[in-house]
Amino acid sequence: MTATPTAERLSLIAGLLVLMLATVPRYLAGGHDNRFNLIMLAIAVMAVVAVLNWRMLNASERARLPGLGKRLGISLLAGLVLMGGWHALFTAWISWQLLIAHGATLGLLMHALSLWWRPAAG
Repeated sequence: MTATPTAERLSLIAGLLVLMLATVPRYLAGGHDNRFNLIMLAIAVMAVVAVLNWRMLNASERARLPGLGKRLGISLLAGLVLMGGWHALFTAWISWQLLIAHGATLGLLMHALSLWWRPAAG
């Protein structure tokens, strides 16, 4: 069974790449060399998958990518703001590395849910 690549799938892959990159400072600051090496390997693999998916998109799907990228960016920014507010209200100070990792996670989740509830017009 083959899946047809879509702009939504590529925006989720891009969000996953951003999320994985957001965890890198956490592993560097904590001295987790093995986890850092594994996440870098996963980032490389996902980047190859993203390029392959982009190459398989038709022109109409590629034209939808800027709008989806904007939605992803807004979701990631909103996730960072919401997670910052959550941690400011309910937890002791956490490191900025953990804050951006949590914010990116929440942002990607919000982006995925927004694609599920309100698909982009095609």
